[in-house]
Amino acid sequence: MRVLFATAELAPFVKVGGLGDAATGLIRALRGRGVDVVTVLPDYGTLPMEQTGEDRLAVPAWAGAARVRRGTLDGFGEVSLVSTPAMARPHPYNDEQGNGWPDNDLRFVSFSAAVAALTDSIVPDLLHLNDWHTGATLGFLPDPPPNVFTIHNLAYQGWSDGAWLSRLSHRPEAYEWYGGMNPLTGAVALADAVVTVSPTFAAETLRPETGFGVHGALAARGDRYLGILNGIDTKVWDPAYDPHLPSRYDATTVARRRENGRRLSRELGLGADGGPLIGMVTRLTGQKGVDLALRAAETLPSLGARMVLLGSGDRDLADAARTLETTLPDHFAFRDGYDEGLSHRIFGGSDLYLMPSRFEPAGLTQMQAMRYGSIPVVTDVGGLHDTVIDADAQPDQGLGFVAAVPETGEVADALHRAVRGWRSTRRRGAIRMRGMTRDWSWDTPSARYHRLYEEVISAR
Repeated sequence: MRVLFATAELAPFVKVGGLGDAATGLIRALRGRGVDVVTVLPDYGTLPMEQTGEDRLAVPAWAGAARVRRGTLDGFGEVSLVSTPAMARPHPYNDEQGNGWPDNDLRFVSFSAAVAALTDSIVPDLLHLNDWHTGATLGFLPDPPPNVFTIHNLAYQGWSDGAWLSRLSHRPEAYEWYGGMNPLTGAVALADAVVTVSPTFAAETLRPETGFGVHGALAARGDRYLGILNGIDTKVWDPAYDPHLPSRYDATTVARRRENGRRLSRELGLGADGGPLIGMVTRLTGQKGVDLALRAAETLPSLGARMVLLGSGDRDLADAARTLETTLPDHFAFRDGYDEGLSHRIFGGSDLYLMPSRFEPAGLTQMQAMRYGSIPVVTDVGGLHDTVIDADAQPDQGLGFVAAVPETGEVADALHRAVRGWRSTRRRGAIRMRGMTRDWSWDTPSARYHRLYEEVISAR
């Protein structure tokens, strides 16, 4: 089976959110199952690819000249990079102020047109599109191959001016959305199957209050809309071989992780004997509940705990985190930006991991945390519901602590329960062991995608 897999991100080479990690993990797992995956992503001009070939692509005149460069990325394998005018930028989506590039509609509709041209050229058995950046592809394919469209984050839909509808050659009416053009809803309407990244998030998106305005379009797909829970790359996220950890360990040598906690505390300027260390690695956005975390963190002294937040994004949230660090220097540390090594050290050295998301399609960091023995404290939404069992509600199966709703009081209560559970050596050991030994890999999700591919192909 040959699959053309189009994505705007591919970790660690191009990574803004979970899309990059999910794309890389799924592609590697599918290749491990014998699927011939042709990976296609925009040519941002920053990827260190060893080129092996190049071709022109037949795209509409308004899209400008388009080319595909083929080659290999070290540690990943073969890729195809599509270049269109204005695609090369230092950041895939945003300028230095964090605002979206003003021509993102042109950039990604052109990319979709180029993906369609490449699809016509190589004729794959199946076309797998991911998120709105690729959603317009089906609007340029009058006779598309069997196809799947995966929604990684429904909050971003790529809505743009309705003038774009006249440039779509195939069923432009499917992309019309309240007078504008919506690449995501068009792909939802036209794809053979639509997937999102956890069963609970799939159910949530069918409700008006949590469907981001497109619940009706998703519901209209019936059983052709489903949730497949993401996995994580357990080769990259493996505490036994992680080069970023001072002290490596596995489930049988978990006592070694205490040294990671001590070193991390010193690195952050936090006292080594200040109680459990709570980690948080995230984008600074309202979606991730960072404001809830900061308000809950004000109770750290009375809770007898410390916390580190690593992330970048919203300036107001970053300023609030800096203020809290100044106010509680012995209990709270903030590192602005993204540091791959530090993120691994936080997973490998923190005792608890906080993830108070307001919505979470799948979530990856809660699974990474459990893989590393950091006990998650999460809200009961989306993929967090599907991966974290509350240890107070189900003592024999618990994997962490769950706040019923994303509100400050509930998050603070879940943190208190988590610290109380952590203080029991026997209890934290049992919770930790269950999280570390569960299979968080892409094996099961990739098998489900493989079956879906076969079903979609057979249905044609």
